[in-house]
Amino acid sequence: MLTVRGLTKTYATADGSFQALKGIDFDVPQGGFYTLLGESGCGKSTTLRCVAGLEEPDGGSISIGGHVVADVERGAHVPTFERDIGLVFQSYAIWPHMDVFANVAYPLRVQRPRVAAADIKARVMDALRLVGMESYATRPATKLSGGQQQRVAFARALVRRPKLLLLDEPLSNLDAKLREQMRFELQELIARTGVTTLYVTHDQSEALAMSDTVAVMSAGRIVQSGAPREVYGRPVDRTVANFLGSANILRGKVVDAQGGLTEVALDGGASTVQVPSRAVLSRGAPVDVIFRPEDATTHLDPVDGAIECAVERIVFQGGMSECQLRLGPVLLRTVVHPVMGARPGDRAWVAIQPERCILFAA
Repeated sequence: MLTVRGLTKTYATADGSFQALKGIDFDVPQGGFYTLLGESGCGKSTTLRCVAGLEEPDGGSISIGGHVVADVERGAHVPTFERDIGLVFQSYAIWPHMDVFANVAYPLRVQRPRVAAADIKARVMDALRLVGMESYATRPATKLSGGQQQRVAFARALVRRPKLLLLDEPLSNLDAKLREQMRFELQELIARTGVTTLYVTHDQSEALAMSDTVAVMSAGRIVQSGAPREVYGRPVDRTVANFLGSANILRGKVVDAQGGLTEVALDGGASTVQVPSRAVLSRGAPVDVIFRPEDATTHLDPVDGAIECAVERIVFQGGMSECQLRLGPVLLRTVVHPVMGARPGDRAWVAIQPERCILFAA
């Protein structure tokens, strides 16, 4: 449904230029939910704006539903209103001088060829029913809560029955509880409509929970894309590992490598671990052993093969706590039960799961 090839975009700056996109390639199948995830300035919103036609790329091509909407080499650029898309922005962009019905009806009233008034009413009410806002049709936009405004923005984006739905951080203005609620509502809405979706966010939990495919962006490039479990569990580099949740990184040296396992002696003589490795590493090579907080267990008594640390702090987080442990200059994070009786300064032993570790050349 969406094909992007070789997308580049450069902006002029006071001291020269800034390349926001450096050759972006991806495909979103019919009915797919594809998320661009990354920190501010990585290029994710610029990519979406190019797909929407709000920005003209410097290079590359974009096709929606088999129709080319942008091709720099051929000089093609279809304006936004002629692209079969629905748009929801971070700010919702609800018009305050209109009621809910008029806000949702607007795309149909400016559409060419014109839509009959009876059809407009039926389609607007259908869209409002989709988002649970049909009883608010005559409510002034200024009398809506943030969550209600968001639902109206979704209804307005869907009322044209677009081939492609573009969502630019639509949940970021909501408080934490409402954001979680709206995340599930949005998932259900997209599942009911079956609309192909391109989603932009910096929130890892949103990306992992909602997407069919997550593409992690950094410095204008897609550094890894795949199913959420794959990207989270097998990051291709430290950038992805650090951005997707917490990652513990221990430096060490290769002792031996055979049978797909690499034995690593951790710095400081703390321990040795055998880690699955995708690359052949020579003996003595410096490496980083990376593992997630949930892939280690913390004990208050010595355990064979575990790494001795000092408890620095316990951070209560409701149903679980994060235990932060000091190992020389490194701060490790593990997940523990809230009733664990550790206190700052106590000794603790961290047992990691070698099969859940990832190895990178340092």
